[in-house]
Amino acid sequence: MAARSIASLNLTFGLVSVPVKLFSATQSSAGISFNMVHAGCGSRLKQQYVCAKDGVVVERADMAKGYEFAKDQYVLFSNDELKQLEEKGNRAIEIVAFIPIASIDPIYYDKTYFLAPDKGGARPYALLGQALRDTGRCALGRWAWKGKQYMVQVRAAPDGLILQQLLYAEEVRTMTELEIEKAEVKPAELSLAVQLIQQSATDEYDPKAYVDEVKQRIEAVIQQKIDGKEVACLLSCGPAKDERRYHWLLHRMRQRHVRMPLEGLGSRASWRAPIVVSAKPRFVISIASRSSKNSWVKAHSVTSRITVGTPITGAMSRHSRNIREQNGPGAA
Repeated sequence: MAARSIASLNLTFGLVSVPVKLFSATQSSAGISFNMVHAGCGSRLKQQYVCAKDGVVVERADMAKGYEFAKDQYVLFSNDELKQLEEKGNRAIEIVAFIPIASIDPIYYDKTYFLAPDKGGARPYALLGQALRDTGRCALGRWAWKGKQYMVQVRAAPDGLILQQLLYAEEVRTMTELEIEKAEVKPAELSLAVQLIQQSATDEYDPKAYVDEVKQRIEAVIQQKIDGKEVACLLSCGPAKDERRYHWLLHRMRQRHVRMPLEGLGSRASWRAPIVVSAKPRFVISIASRSSKNSWVKAHSVTSRITVGTPITGAMSRHSRNIREQNGPGAA
């Protein structure tokens, strides 16, 4: 399906004008959103605005916008007043300067758009893009859009031009507010840190090499619910009380060929070893750490992990029941 432009604009600087089409560079539909529904019948809920003072539902026709200048004190604005204050759009992006690309800190980046040539704009579009690539610079401009004024960056990508909305200085906090404590960096520690960085260093970022695992997990559970299958529940187990039960669990997991990355871990290394559970799991271990002085794993806390798969059965379930009988409810 071909992309659809959301606006037609002109890049202007001096006597030059480049007609372009504006396209969104991101897809909000790529995320997963949920609607609020009534748990009893599953019907979607309707949002209402209730007056905090009178406790009555306020219709949209009776609403106004107010600016709070003091606690519970507002100055009111009508829609006509706000519309008069809006920036008048003229479908032009006025280029005010050409600056080095590295001179803009990415912390000021906001929304991203693609620019494509409009009718009759292919040649000046290509010329501007090549000029930006050759000089290593980007264009800084002003853009009036939907009643607001933005500072934008126009930079050249391998396949075309990108329009980047920029945040204003007052919209970005400074790290001086954090009051970060200064610490001495020793040469030996610095050398080790550099060595660790170099071991995992790559020359580029490949976004296709990474996926949103949370999204995939949610999509899988959604599909299971659509298909009418059972879904694993989120459990919470109590704190560890007996180290012997974890020795036993490790032994059973090794017997069941559960992959446990114990070898090669140094001092204070930590790892997660979730056990796959069913819709009604009985015993789950998730967090553990290894000490350099001991070959066994000591668990400090036990939590479940939302995983759908093979249920824990047999000896594992029997041991779970034995622990509850020996230590009382909640022990397992």
